[in-house]
Amino acid sequence: MNLSKDVFANVHHIETFGTFDGPGIRYVLFLQGCPFQCQYCHNRDSWSTDKNKIMTSDEVLSDFEKFSHFYKNGGITVSGGEPLLQIHFLIDLFKKAKQRNIHTCLDTAGGTYHEKHSDLFIELMRYTDLVLLDLKQINEAKHLSLTKQSNTQVLAFARFLNDIKKKVIIRHVLVPTITDDETDLKNLRLFLDGLSNVSQIEILPYHKSGIHKWKNLGFTYELEHIQEPTKQMVENAKIILTKGYKFNRQIVE
Repeated sequence: MNLSKDVFANVHHIETFGTFDGPGIRYVLFLQGCPFQCQYCHNRDSWSTDKNKIMTSDEVLSDFEKFSHFYKNGGITVSGGEPLLQIHFLIDLFKKAKQRNIHTCLDTAGGTYHEKHSDLFIELMRYTDLVLLDLKQINEAKHLSLTKQSNTQVLAFARFLNDIKKKVIIRHVLVPTITDDETDLKNLRLFLDGLSNVSQIEILPYHKSGIHKWKNLGFTYELEHIQEPTKQMVENAKIILTKGYKFNRQIVE
C-alpha cells in the first residue's frame, strides 16, 4: 500500500511522558473522533470529528524525536477518541516508526473494524507491535446502553487479532452496576478463553475524575451517582477474568 507522506491526523492532544499506555515510557498521541459515546468517558471532548490540531506523520515523528531519550524502553502509542477512525494515518505513521525501530502500540475499542476492510487492518497490523483492546461489556444490550453502539464489531476485531496472532492486552473498565455483573464477567472470561494471543488482562477501576470535563463542556454526566469500585470489587473481577488464564503472561518488550 502506497500512502503519501501528506496523510494527516486530526489530533486531540499529546502526552510526552505516558506510563500507562503500553510498555515503558511512551509518547502518546490521542486522536480526535470516536463512534462510541461511553457514559464514563474521561475525554468527552474527543468524540467530535471536527478539526482540532492537524499533523502529518512526519511532524509527529519529529516531535517524538525531541523526547526520544526518554523512550529507550518505550515507544509510540496512538489512542483516542478512537484511532482506527484514522486508519490511513495510522498505517503511515506506524510504517515510518518501524523503519526507525520505534515500538508501536495501538489503544483501541475496535468498534470501527469491518471484515470488508480487512486489507487495511492487516496492513496496519504489519507495523503494530502491541494492541491494547478495551472490551467494555460482553453483553450486547448492555454494551449498547453504555456506548450507544453494538459490540459485534469489537468482538469480531478481537477474533481477527487472534487469527493473525497479534499480541494483545485486554482492558476492562470496572463500573459498579454496569460492567461488574458476575455473569457478564464470566461470559467475558469464556470469550477470552477462546483467544490465544492475549498477553495480559487488566481490570481498570472506574474513576470519576472526568466529570468536571463534561460539566465544563455543558453536558450532563449520567453516572454521577455511581461510586468508584472498592478494592474487593476489583479483586473479585480480577479473580474471574485472570485466575488460571492459560495465556496470561507479562510483556517484557
